[in-house]
Amino acid sequence: MADLRLLRAAVEATGEAILITSPDLSGSGPRIEYANPAFTRMTGYEAHEVVGRTPRLLQGPRTDRAVLDRMRAALEAGERFQGEALNYRKDGSAYVVEWLITPVREEDGRISHWVSAQRDVTERRAYEDRQVMMVRELHHRVKNTLATVQAVFNATARSGLSLTEFTRAFSGRIASLARTHALITEDLAQAASFDGLLRAELDPYDTRGRLVFEGPRVVLPSELAVPVGMALHELTTNALRHGALADPDGRLHVTWRLEGGPAKPGLRWDWHEHDGPPVGHPTREGFGHRLLNKVLAAQTGAEVEVDFASDGLRVSVRMPLPPGAV
Repeated sequence: MADLRLLRAAVEATGEAILITSPDLSGSGPRIEYANPAFTRMTGYEAHEVVGRTPRLLQGPRTDRAVLDRMRAALEAGERFQGEALNYRKDGSAYVVEWLITPVREEDGRISHWVSAQRDVTERRAYEDRQVMMVRELHHRVKNTLATVQAVFNATARSGLSLTEFTRAFSGRIASLARTHALITEDLAQAASFDGLLRAELDPYDTRGRLVFEGPRVVLPSELAVPVGMALHELTTNALRHGALADPDGRLHVTWRLEGGPAKPGLRWDWHEHDGPPVGHPTREGFGHRLLNKVLAAQTGAEVEVDFASDGLRVSVRMPLPPGAV
């Protein structure tokens, strides 16, 4: 008897949920004869609420029948079974349970009971599902990134630059792409904020309060963050070489706002340079201009307006957003 009391104390102290059922598999299945306190903590059912009932009370509309069929086949063969399924607590909330069901045999080999050790693995399963999703997203993004690098290389090569200029321009664009991907990778949702992309490009040049940024937090998924990050890099490079940031007295004002409402959200952002060198229309379409007018529009569905005002470059972009990008 002392051994039985010790065993019962151990079962009641364990963190694993334990059910002991009758051996009968016919009809509605075995009946619960014992449930330990960990089972109550996991399911919300007190022991007296489940004793005499079948474990089917834990099943629901989303419980996978295929798993239950495999379990039944194993038990009918007198074998132990390990698996996972979606169960339901007393309050109706769902959880993922991992079972290990083992037969208890009499001396003559007959099964007298089933002992089921159960564990709530909802968080582990959610983490594993996120990992799978992130691997798929990473695979997709690597393919897109390689295509983007090739497109940037080809476009930079066609710009007619000297080797030194080509190296500087191409290296800068790849470094910008790397910064954007770093922001995306650091975010659990694999996204980047517009403000984060803007500051990644411009914070190193924010001296004497020449830069002003104004706008709400807007989160861009990776398929939008990459082209927007490249566009901001091209605008920054142009401002440093030919625009407002090339002049000690030059200023840059970037504003953005949400438009369109929840049903059809959009982002409007304006890049306004002031007090820089005189601005003239370009004699040819460089990569940056082509990126704004063609690539950004093609990849994000944006409408782009460029104005070479006498006071400085003006760029206005309207781009649609997916739901939830706020």
